[in-house]
Amino acid sequence: MKIPKFKYHPDPIKTGSIVPSQDKCICCEQKTGYLYVGPVYTEDEINEQICPNCISNGLAHKKYGAEFTDIAGVGDYGHWDNVVESVKEEIAFRTPGFMGWQQERWWTHCNDAGIFLGRAGFEEIKEYGNQLIEELKNDSGINDEEWEEYLRALSKDDSPTAYVFQCIKCKKIGGYSDSH
Repeated sequence: MKIPKFKYHPDPIKTGSIVPSQDKCICCEQKTGYLYVGPVYTEDEINEQICPNCISNGLAHKKYGAEFTDIAGVGDYGHWDNVVESVKEEIAFRTPGFMGWQQERWWTHCNDAGIFLGRAGFEEIKEYGNQLIEELKNDSGINDEEWEEYLRALSKDDSPTAYVFQCIKCKKIGGYSDSH
């Protein structure tokens, strides 16, 4: 079965937010072949039990009040570009989130949300180039003397980690990093 298209998270299998599974979705009670393994914010304890279809069509949000990204985290609590409420709702309620070390944030640019490209370490960041490196440095608040060491310590699978996005309008690469 194919997974639905997500405007702001175009490849959730590649990013690891959706994985193959033969388990039933608790929301639609179907075996779709995939389940979501990212964060779910809800009153009920729901982990790795929701299929991509129930995220995409909003059923998981309607049935459980599920949020997959903190709605206030879209735009980093007002730190990045502001976006309209409908975009925040699409990301929070109908888009797979991703696992971070701290509270996840969704990068925004050109008054729209960016598309999530995935987690990155130093090697992946080098491939994206200086634009991303400058964005990460500016967001981190780390001084010049410590920045180079921090940058080299970034790991796709361990702490600290960078989270990479691309502007849906101008194609700029951006994001942030965090650690446990």
